[in-house]
Amino acid sequence: MTFRDDADISSSRLRRRGRGRTTAIAGGGGIVGLIAVFLIAQLTGVDVSGLLGGGGAAPAPQGGGTTLEECTTGAEANASVDCRIAGAVVSLDDFWAESAGAIGVEYRAPEAYLFEGAVSTGCGEATSAVGPFYCPVDESVYLDTGFYDDLRTRFGAEGGPLAEMYVVAHEWGHHMQQLTGVLASVERGESGPQSDAVRIELQADCWGGAWAAAASATDDPDGRPLLEPITDEQVAQALDAAASIGDDRIQERTSGQVSPESWTHGSGEQRQAWFRAGFEGGVTACDTFAAETV
Repeated sequence: MTFRDDADISSSRLRRRGRGRTTAIAGGGGIVGLIAVFLIAQLTGVDVSGLLGGGGAAPAPQGGGTTLEECTTGAEANASVDCRIAGAVVSLDDFWAESAGAIGVEYRAPEAYLFEGAVSTGCGEATSAVGPFYCPVDESVYLDTGFYDDLRTRFGAEGGPLAEMYVVAHEWGHHMQQLTGVLASVERGESGPQSDAVRIELQADCWGGAWAAAASATDDPDGRPLLEPITDEQVAQALDAAASIGDDRIQERTSGQVSPESWTHGSGEQRQAWFRAGFEGGVTACDTFAAETV
């Protein structure tokens, strides 16, 4: 997905925090540790403090970080992944300010941070091995753009700008689940293709798809379109990213076996299907908890 060169993204609330050396996660590092975290906590709205290196939950951080002063235009978003994420924040804020009422809530924007190495959050100390995540305690989205390299090199995704921004939109979906009360009401201890854990993830995928379909209609503060119209190739890249982080794909790649009873995020096919549902039907098509099967 391409930003209009003259789009104004200087209002983005994205900040940088927590740059530093990556620390080890209990239970092993490298690809094995990364996958273990993915299967349980990555891309979820669930409190990740029990899986991270910092022990119990820390007090919720209050703001902080540095603004991305170099990210002011769409041209810069097209040239830099950090600025692209900054632009995605502007687009997502505009989209959800208009769309939140359709799912019965008033929009309250999450905080959004880029980090590298390690970061302190309301859910505990996190490292880069966790990948992008949402912490409901401090209502903040945390993004390490090094994850996009992992998508390509470790998970075999094609990549591309929309694929990168889809990850951000997914985390925004978890924030919307925080606002609707879903995160506080579901059964989190179960797993499997029809579990609440999977339904949480698929709803966030669906809302990511709804944003993608409407993104070219989101505006900068001056009322100018932020993004060029989406292309079929870009949609395919986002769907490819969704499939590559399906539980079945990750299990097959790391162990050579697929165990549906342990799924917490859904199969690649499920994730693609719900992204399409949101893309085609909008935010009101994303009630995964009302669906008999997902």
